[in-house]
Amino acid sequence: MISYVTIGVSDLAKAKTFYSQLFYDLGAKVLVDMGRICFIGKDMKQPMLAVCVPYNQEPAQPGNGNMVSFSPGSKEAVDTLYKKAIELGATCEGAPGQRIPDVFYGAYVKDLDGNKLCFSYFG
Repeated sequence: MISYVTIGVSDLAKAKTFYSQLFYDLGAKVLVDMGRICFIGKDMKQPMLAVCVPYNQEPAQPGNGNMVSFSPGSKEAVDTLYKKAIELGATCEGAPGQRIPDVFYGAYVKDLDGNKLCFSYFG
């Protein structure tokens, strides 16, 4: 159902590097680079993440209450993505842990522009 999610960034080159490295082990890469916006994912037929300099040329600002969640497939993969994001310069918004017993395991970070991300596993 989801084609792609867009995150506004202030430095497109840094954002491409951050997200490409973060999701490299999941098979993601930059699929389309249009100069102001680029699409990162496994292929064009699966949901993608787009990072862009805002079209209106106003400064990129993270939304209050907005968050994108990525599901890497296991609790261990959640831990791995969280650690990698921190190594790449993200800030902790909630260390990996069981949030709802036997249902939801998650970790939270803010990217280089303050966009909130979740790495989650349901099960």
